[in-house]
Amino acid sequence: MTEAIQILSRGLGAGGIYALLSLGFVIIYRASRVISFAQPALMLAGAVIVSRLAPEVGFYGALAAGMALTATLALAVERVAVRPMVGRPVFTVAIITLGVDAVIRVFANSVIGVGLLQLGDPWGLSETTVFGVEVQQRSLVIVAATALAGTILYVFFRFSRMGLAMRAVAVDQETALAHGISVGAVFAFSWAIAGALAALGGAMAAVGGSVDANLWLTALVALPVIILGGLDSLPGAVVAGLVVGVVQETLATYQHTFPNWLGGNVATLTPFAVMMIVLLVRPYGLFGTREVERV
Repeated sequence: MTEAIQILSRGLGAGGIYALLSLGFVIIYRASRVISFAQPALMLAGAVIVSRLAPEVGFYGALAAGMALTATLALAVERVAVRPMVGRPVFTVAIITLGVDAVIRVFANSVIGVGLLQLGDPWGLSETTVFGVEVQQRSLVIVAATALAGTILYVFFRFSRMGLAMRAVAVDQETALAHGISVGAVFAFSWAIAGALAALGGAMAAVGGSVDANLWLTALVALPVIILGGLDSLPGAVVAGLVVGVVQETLATYQHTFPNWLGGNVATLTPFAVMMIVLLVRPYGLFGTREVERV
């Protein structure tokens, strides 16, 4: 029981990071039907900004500033690189975001340099008791941050004017335009939100460790997560992220009991294996919208 709770806490912590990153992917996809491959670079940029500012203004001040600055960077990317491509094939726009990812990572890596950027850990190695079991506070904070971000997004999309506009654009862009909704503003706002979520996910991934050039690889796990949960489903992104995190942590804990021929990276391949198994049964993901085309 003790080990199960510890595995669950670590898995939910890792899954929370995947969920935060996946939410950014889904928000952009819902607005523009484009998968933004720039999210991993935005995550790295956000983590670099937070690590640079943390010694000056503290972790929480740096986190707020990092989210705001990364949202601004994402907004600039949308305006300069993506907006001129409106009306072009979706595949072309996705390729553009790959180029943006490479450019941002080059600049981020130049800031990191040959060493590592230490972000520190505002909670240290502190542990707290959950059902009589000691678990890391870091994992609990990540889960709480994911829950808070998900709740804020739900309230935003459900009740705010811009949230309703974004939902309308997600359903039908032409109809939204006919009703006076600025589709361009919706695109820009979706990128800004995705940038802020990427910075939050990057900071949480680097807390207690360091920021290096390989941090962006964490965001690659978000790709099978969003496909698993459904490309257009915000709840699906959260649920799939948490599920993948728990399954991955479970396999990593018991990997030593597996046959040697499986190799030592079974846990790393978990998100992709789970994605393929689910897609065999539900091609649109667990919560994705089933599309029907009449011909």
